[in-house]
Amino acid sequence: MAKRFSITRYAKEMSDYIPYGRQDINQEDIDAVIEVLRSDWITQGPAIDRFEQAVANYCGVKYAVAVSSATAALHIACLAADLGQGDILWTSPNTFVASANCGLYCGAKVDFVDINSNTYNLSVYELESKLAEAEKQGCLPKILIPVHFAGQSCEMEQIAALSQRYGFKIIEDASHAIGGSYQRQPIGCCQFSDMAVFSFHPVKIITTGEGGMVLTNHKELYQRLIRLRSHGITRNPYLMQGESHGSWYYQQLELGFNYRMTDIQAALGSSQLQRLDKFVERRQLIAQRYNQLLQDLPLILPWQHPDSESSWHLYVIRLKLDKINKTHRQVFEELRSTGIGVNLHYIPVHTQPYYQKLGFQLGDFLQVEQYYEEAITIPLYYGLNEESQNKVVISLRESLT
Repeated sequence: MAKRFSITRYAKEMSDYIPYGRQDINQEDIDAVIEVLRSDWITQGPAIDRFEQAVANYCGVKYAVAVSSATAALHIACLAADLGQGDILWTSPNTFVASANCGLYCGAKVDFVDINSNTYNLSVYELESKLAEAEKQGCLPKILIPVHFAGQSCEMEQIAALSQRYGFKIIEDASHAIGGSYQRQPIGCCQFSDMAVFSFHPVKIITTGEGGMVLTNHKELYQRLIRLRSHGITRNPYLMQGESHGSWYYQQLELGFNYRMTDIQAALGSSQLQRLDKFVERRQLIAQRYNQLLQDLPLILPWQHPDSESSWHLYVIRLKLDKINKTHRQVFEELRSTGIGVNLHYIPVHTQPYYQKLGFQLGDFLQVEQYYEEAITIPLYYGLNEESQNKVVISLRESLT
């Protein structure tokens, strides 16, 4: 006989459920949003400027442009870099589809560079090899989007050196990585890139609900990003064609989009930013504790490059399937059945049906495909307490042993 639905039982199950990630909202965040709601501006107002300036200051970058999502940020970053028909964009296959889709939005072709089996970031060795071959074939990329997976930076100095040699532009997909650092500099400072992108989705380090941001040190890129997020329109008379008709006047200089962030979101972001270092420090402690508690299990634990200090958006384990008596799926489903909200980051982009229609096949990128067969993301977020973390570890231990 089927179980009857019980609201009480459902509420109990959800209260015991441990998600892989979640936001942390305090009273200061709520007060910041209420203050904006009671003000004269709830969109396109001063809270946007404050949030942008605060993030720019934190990262040590000249310009920041807040938008409605990281996907929007990637899209206008590609457009600002003049990506278009006949161009090629390369990125990692170990990412959410947005890192690749942004190239297709612009009419460009997309290709991938396989991952480093230690960091799960784009492999510099594979990149260098692929660039050399692409140069021979006359099909070099115009843009490379390295993805800082789980909060750990890619090897940006080496990537930047290759960009100088082969002439491509770099847009860092740092959606996971605000609060992290590379060579002791904040991720997002754009020392080795043209632009960098952050995400403020609720499972990320800080949140605005939905939202994203593009950072750059180039004034020309900044001015174009500002236009592209708001219909391609400018009110700056120095950028207009001909004379301004008056203080009401604006001109559309190119085809842009409505990718604006609201002041409500920006107020939440500014408030969250004040706790960013605290968030990252707590995540680092949780990751260190996992490292200690899981070291004797048949797992590959996350490896950290000495040049990088991760913000620990995700904690990903890899199963040593030859050492256990179960399949990847069995372990995953067993953890889910105990109320552990494990996830899998990511399904390799080139294996998606849409990308298969573009000509990609299984076997194209072996390292990321092997990673996918073994990876599980276990819970990691600021509010994860020791009791819940212990439950994760015990459930994993019982499943594996």
